[in-house]
Amino acid sequence: MSKTILNFWLDCLLLVVFLTLVWVSVILRFVFPAATVAEGWTLWGWTYLQWSGFQFGVLCVMVLCVLLHVMLHWSWVCGVVVTRLLPRGDKKARDDGSWTLYGVGLLIVLLNLMGLAIAAAALTIRNPIG
Repeated sequence: MSKTILNFWLDCLLLVVFLTLVWVSVILRFVFPAATVAEGWTLWGWTYLQWSGFQFGVLCVMVLCVLLHVMLHWSWVCGVVVTRLLPRGDKKARDDGSWTLYGVGLLIVLLNLMGLAIAAAALTIRNPIG
């Protein structure tokens, strides 16, 4: 399979996953009552919590597809950074391995920042009962 065909099908999958995520989010926000009073309500046999779990699953699939999309376009991303974003004096030729390491490093930094934000939320959440 050529890279062009792979990108086309991945983009089609991203569109379907995105539309599914939007659809489920609208259902949870506008069809169901507020989460605090949605106990006992069902839509097509699924409760609010099941729809919410489905939404999270679709979100995870979308994140993986976006990550794959960026990986497949990494050479293009690096080319844009070198030719359009770096100052003229910094446009030294770097090999693909270096750019891959920069990308992996950036991904590690972003994931750590997200982990810290999640940890901060987990450590500062308050129980209304006590």
